[in-house]
Amino acid sequence: MTTKHPDVDPADGADEPVAGDEPVEAVELVDADPGADRVPVPSSIQTAASWSWRLLVIALATAALLFLIVELDVIVVPVAIALLFTVLLLPVRIFLERYLRFNRGAAAGTALVGTIIVVAALIAVAGRSIVTGFQDLADQAVAGFREMLDWVGGPPLNIDVETLRSWMDEAFSAFSSMQSEVLSGAVGAATTVGHVFAGIAIALFCTFFFLYDGRTIWSWCVGLLPVRSRDVVHQAARRGFVTLSAYARTQILVAFVDGVGIGTGAAILGVPLALPLGFLVFVGAFIPIVGAVLSGAVAVLIALVAKGWITALIMLGVVLLVQQIEGHVLQPFLMGHALSLHPVAVLLAVAAGAFTAGIVGALFAVPIVATLNTVVLYLHGHDKFPELGTADHAVVRGSPALPVVVRHAEYGVAPETQTAQEHVDRVRRFVWRGERTGASRRGGRRSSHDESRPSPDADD
Repeated sequence: MTTKHPDVDPADGADEPVAGDEPVEAVELVDADPGADRVPVPSSIQTAASWSWRLLVIALATAALLFLIVELDVIVVPVAIALLFTVLLLPVRIFLERYLRFNRGAAAGTALVGTIIVVAALIAVAGRSIVTGFQDLADQAVAGFREMLDWVGGPPLNIDVETLRSWMDEAFSAFSSMQSEVLSGAVGAATTVGHVFAGIAIALFCTFFFLYDGRTIWSWCVGLLPVRSRDVVHQAARRGFVTLSAYARTQILVAFVDGVGIGTGAAILGVPLALPLGFLVFVGAFIPIVGAVLSGAVAVLIALVAKGWITALIMLGVVLLVQQIEGHVLQPFLMGHALSLHPVAVLLAVAAGAFTAGIVGALFAVPIVATLNTVVLYLHGHDKFPELGTADHAVVRGSPALPVVVRHAEYGVAPETQTAQEHVDRVRRFVWRGERTGASRRGGRRSSHDESRPSPDADD
């Protein structure tokens, strides 16, 4: 119940206590530490979270790049093939240019045309028998696999192989349906033939200009990068190119030895389809581990169907002998530490490439991974090829990709203290001295191109 005081002025007695009212203490409702009740996040969780979003961004960028490559496969695949052909034909161009005195354009054209003639001759001689023999190879391999299952299911093993047989039938039916779909789609697509010819034209065109003017193309690419990053990227790319060269040249030699060895062994044992079998082994060798296993299994199965178990076991011995020579003699001697990938990494790379881009991805997976491995290791301070040195620099027009220390040591003064024209003149004299030094090391001869070029010290 409230008591009224009519005689009290509210303005005068506002601060005076009223009879019957109890004093109340004022409490400040302010939290002294707002984060006191929060659970602190461990530093490991913070580190994991910071790495997670960075890895997520990298994964998204990689996925976008792979998607773009798959969508532009009509261009990307021919350019990749052209790069591999360039790696293989570069020694031929250098030989023609250095010892037969061809100019660079003639040497590049001769190497490319000679390769086309050799490939066309091989296709004309053995192509028909190889193409017609592939269907027989498939039939013989299937028959050999079925015969092996029958032997495993019979005495003395008596293993239940019905599950394996059903899996095999499902796999072959799925493969047949996929093959028919691919063939029907290829026939129905009006642009397939055009894509094939366009890819061949792009590959030949790029191969010629990579051989003829690859250094200029690479210098232009380096010029797109920031100045401070140009030299380190150039040095890393040089080492990646050495890795790619070693892989391509070694792999084609190893594939040739495998094909000739297994094909010759099959011919000596009287196994039919020896020529298509050797070609299959040659192609399969470009897919490390997986290709060798599959092509060797096909050879053994064909020998089993045609000649029986004794010949099949001998054929298995031939396959193992050839692959042991490849793995323990040819690859270590020819490739050395250029590849240096663990077999698990090779197998995973092939599987990822096949899953992403089919047979093309399986073919290019290992060289891509090997090259990236060398480049990334160099960028992190591990040089697999220290003998290459760092004296070779990609000179970009208007701004050479030289380290600042090298520029200062060569020019004698810092670029900041020079005028723009003085800096350009010093760079031109530095490059010109390098070219003249290289010419004197080759015997004092200068090409007609060098003789026709005016000296940078001359008046412009």
